[in-house]
Amino acid sequence: MRRSIPLTLFWFVHMGSLGIFFPYFSLYLKENAGLSGTQLGWILAIVPLVSIITQPLWGQVADRTGARSRIVAFLSVGSALGYLWLAGANGFVAIVLATLALAFFGAAVLPIVISVSLASLRDAGPHAFGFVRVWGTVGYFFLVLIFPWILARYQSAYGMVPKAGGVSEPGLEIMFVVTAGLVFVAALLGLFLPRDGAVSLRAARGDWKSLLNNNAYIRFLSFSFGAYLLSNGPMWLFPIFVRARGGDIETIRSMWVYMLIVEIPLILASGSGLKRLGARGLLGVGVFVGGLRWILCAIITDLRLLAVVQTLHGVTVVGLLMGGPLYLDIIAPEKLRSTAQAVLSMVGVGIAGIMSNLGSGWLLEHAGVDILYIVTGIGSAALGVLVCWILPLPERSRDNPPLMDHVRID
Repeated sequence: MRRSIPLTLFWFVHMGSLGIFFPYFSLYLKENAGLSGTQLGWILAIVPLVSIITQPLWGQVADRTGARSRIVAFLSVGSALGYLWLAGANGFVAIVLATLALAFFGAAVLPIVISVSLASLRDAGPHAFGFVRVWGTVGYFFLVLIFPWILARYQSAYGMVPKAGGVSEPGLEIMFVVTAGLVFVAALLGLFLPRDGAVSLRAARGDWKSLLNNNAYIRFLSFSFGAYLLSNGPMWLFPIFVRARGGDIETIRSMWVYMLIVEIPLILASGSGLKRLGARGLLGVGVFVGGLRWILCAIITDLRLLAVVQTLHGVTVVGLLMGGPLYLDIIAPEKLRSTAQAVLSMVGVGIAGIMSNLGSGWLLEHAGVDILYIVTGIGSAALGVLVCWILPLPERSRDNPPLMDHVRID
């Protein structure tokens, strides 16, 4: 219990910061910064592009030193400075440089935190990770709810009034300042994350090569590449989709509320899903339902019905963002858990994310938002159906001792 408190607080604060940044960043770039669809795609591609290098780099630093928790704290400080830089960046080039700085530090935070969490909770039962991880969603939900209020107070204090045909939310750059403050708090909490036991295991030079010979791991990376390719861009461009349907910032917030209301209980129940479906089953269901969500977004125009459709987001989160790390934790050696999680993020958020953001930006500009969501929706649904043919039944790595033998791992 005592070990889980700092983990819970870190997840709450760090994910809370993303509850400001993620829902509104593309809207800020499109309207406040005045970028074109192609420029928007390039900016959104920076984080995954940089993560291709930085995530395995920081993962190796964490595994070789065993100082995973301190690495998390250090990277959080760097991320906060990157957000502050974005707050003052004007023009395409300046935003590119600021986003590069943010990505260098911020891209590896979550993969390493996942590795710390799974190592700390490895003997606490199948529900333990879900019970800690859910507080990240609660933090995200909390900031999604209150940020529009913070923005409104800021606009009122400085006399910022939306103008017809102009920027819908003047002063939106305050999002970066608030986010930076939260990430600084997360950095302080990172100093109190668990450091002993499995968290402190060290890998030797060259141990990472064993991942290249792990057939299940390579096939899992291939599946994850496809899943993120078909989901990353549409998710980043979701605020623009809502605006295209006639919604405003309050509508965007309401959509996220619908997403998170269902996501929270599903994450809490993820332990039961793991026992019944196995990590592979969670992945398949999550990716399939994610595809169904995008298809429905493309064919429904009524904002009230679209809000209901967003409840499917929770199934995708549990399947892809929890089932994936859990599947990986079964098949990867414990001493390489940070590297394995970082490479997963590199392939999914990084390589696939670049292609997804650039392709989505191009489709948005040349074909429209409906075609974007139809194409990605059909692709995701098909990938989810094929999960059992792509991913093998996972077998625990020989370097990992038995853990939670009562949990299905298929």
